[in-house]
Amino acid sequence: MTDTALTVHQIARPSGLPTAEHFRFVESPVPAPEPGTALVENLYWSVDPYHREMMDGDFALHAPLEGRTLGRVVASRSPALAEGEIVHHRQGWRTHSVVRADEVRRIPPIHGVPLSAHLSVLGGTGLTAYVALTRIARIREGEDLFVSAAAGAVGTATARLARLLGAGRLIGSAGSAQKVRYLTEEVGYDEAFDYRSGPAADLLAEAACDGIDVFVDNVGGDQLGAAIGALRDRGRVVRVGTIGQYNTPDAPPVVFNHADVVEKSLRIEGFHVRDYAEVHEELYEFAVPHLLDGTLVSDETVLVGFERIVEAFLLMLRGGNRGKILVREAS
Repeated sequence: MTDTALTVHQIARPSGLPTAEHFRFVESPVPAPEPGTALVENLYWSVDPYHREMMDGDFALHAPLEGRTLGRVVASRSPALAEGEIVHHRQGWRTHSVVRADEVRRIPPIHGVPLSAHLSVLGGTGLTAYVALTRIARIREGEDLFVSAAAGAVGTATARLARLLGAGRLIGSAGSAQKVRYLTEEVGYDEAFDYRSGPAADLLAEAACDGIDVFVDNVGGDQLGAAIGALRDRGRVVRVGTIGQYNTPDAPPVVFNHADVVEKSLRIEGFHVRDYAEVHEELYEFAVPHLLDGTLVSDETVLVGFERIVEAFLLMLRGGNRGKILVREAS
């Protein structure tokens, strides 16, 4: 194990899209665990859209950033954490972390399931999609689903899990013709469109001419307005995120026919996945057998080397990833 630890600090508040100049890599000695804690050498790091929101004020400047991470316990002064264990924790954006047992989730060794899946389809990404479908939308067999940002982490997981849950037609939107092909040829969407190629309402009407039952919204904006217009009676909107506005805080409000909500008995509901931690075991029970038999795939874009974590984050914000974007330690 190296004697030097690296952390990433945010050093300035962005206005619009962040750049590499908003971050700094800081070297320090590898920290030593105190009684009741353990030292974790991190192996995989997640970068997520919510980090962009937190950069506006929730993250302290000139301090290590946080994020979802998988690591191996390499030194322990806690009887509850054994050396060699793989754990999930939120003290990411650093090569080494000191954690308490109540700050981690142990990762069970599952032969045939890659470790990275525990940050993607078995991690917060998959849990978000699973909760959206089973707890918020309460999707029923045969119902038609529209997903925005469908080529991203939650979008790909939503489609793959929805198919296994018996959904009907799957319609997705993405930001390029290449991603549209990826959605229909690899992820399993029945129809997909490039939201940049025309008005969202027209594109959705063409892709889902008979309407939709559920909209899983990762973007907001015009696509949210279009989906409300396309929903059938007793349709549901699940608000996961508003990534389309993270870098444009002055974006105009969503325009839709508010009477539709009453006349069609629609439901619009958002959620925080952190409030559904008790569902994680259910996700494992559902998803792991499908991962093992190949009926479920974890869509991932993986960059190698901790020094690329800022690059990975900025790539994600520009839509340069397919599925969940992760950073892996250099072998």
